[in-house]
Amino acid sequence: MNTPPQPRTEPAPAVALRGVRKTHGRHASAVQALDAVDLDFFAGTFTAVMGPSGSGKSTLLHCAAGLDRPSAGTVMLGGTDLAGLSETALTRQRRTRVGFVFQAFNLVPALTVRENILLPSRLAHVRPDRRWLAEVVERVGLRDRLRHRPAQLSGGEQQRVAIARALSVRPQVIFCDEPTGALDTTTAARVLALLRQAVDADRQTVVMVTHDPVAASYADRVVFLADGRIVDDLAAPGVDAIAERLAHLGAARAGGEAPSW
Repeated sequence: MNTPPQPRTEPAPAVALRGVRKTHGRHASAVQALDAVDLDFFAGTFTAVMGPSGSGKSTLLHCAAGLDRPSAGTVMLGGTDLAGLSETALTRQRRTRVGFVFQAFNLVPALTVRENILLPSRLAHVRPDRRWLAEVVERVGLRDRLRHRPAQLSGGEQQRVAIARALSVRPQVIFCDEPTGALDTTTAARVLALLRQAVDADRQTVVMVTHDPVAASYADRVVFLADGRIVDDLAAPGVDAIAERLAHLGAARAGGEAPSW
């Protein structure tokens, strides 16, 4: 007897946005940063978010991560609706279920590398997994720098501290906002390889805002925004395909046209 083929199933969304709107300002000065966005970020995948300046990339990331509340719509982190949480509960979710990597590193200058990496666990009053932390430190190549403070590190080393900090509590999602924007090409490649490894080796979920087609090519998927709306969604595109989409989008915007993809 032939066994019927099993239906293919997509991974569950780590984050799901439904009808998300974000408006800045009021009345005549109101600006629609996000316009009814429906989007899933699937567990165990690496997604890059791209678009021209002012397209809503960072606003999308901040709403998805619980750093900002949408004006309308829902944001589900796993099975939790972030919009329905109090500020205290939302802070708890960010500390235990979400990791962050920013362009400016956002390390605490007075703390050592080790203390910066342990900060999320301490803020969440969670006992750190020493074995996992040792693996993360080894992976990012900072074992000999644990007693140093951020000012004693290069930019690339500081960003690797930020990645180790984000991984330290095994979050459900790591959100990255232009993580390679302040780095040279070689250092950026190392940082991106670490994020890629977190997805491939640990089944981590990574969502990264970037303007760089090379950085975006490390992702499994690239989502493009324009004027607060999703205008394209590409699976595993190469650098040339990403650059072509961005050029097309930029030309359409400059000419006042709605992008057609």
